[in-house]
Amino acid sequence: MITAIVLIKTDVDRIPEIAESIAALEHVSEVYSVTGTYDLVALVRVARHDDLADVIPGRISKIAGVAGTDTHVAFRTYSQHDLESAFAIGLEG
Repeated sequence: MITAIVLIKTDVDRIPEIAESIAALEHVSEVYSVTGTYDLVALVRVARHDDLADVIPGRISKIAGVAGTDTHVAFRTYSQHDLESAFAIGLEG
């Protein structure tokens, strides 16, 4: 599974509607409204790198009100949940 973090600039007065449109797309697992340079952050999960082209420039960028995107492809996942699970193997609590 390939995960891409997509930073999205939008028309500020349409953030909720744009976020809902993006969240409804296949392969988009989550959309967050955020502070800072970008208005939204979307997590896109696909099976192949080629699929990113279908989702990001092919769908997200074409939604009315999306002004631009900046995409970061994840190499590896680290999370507190995963670390806790790994250290708990074989231990009874």
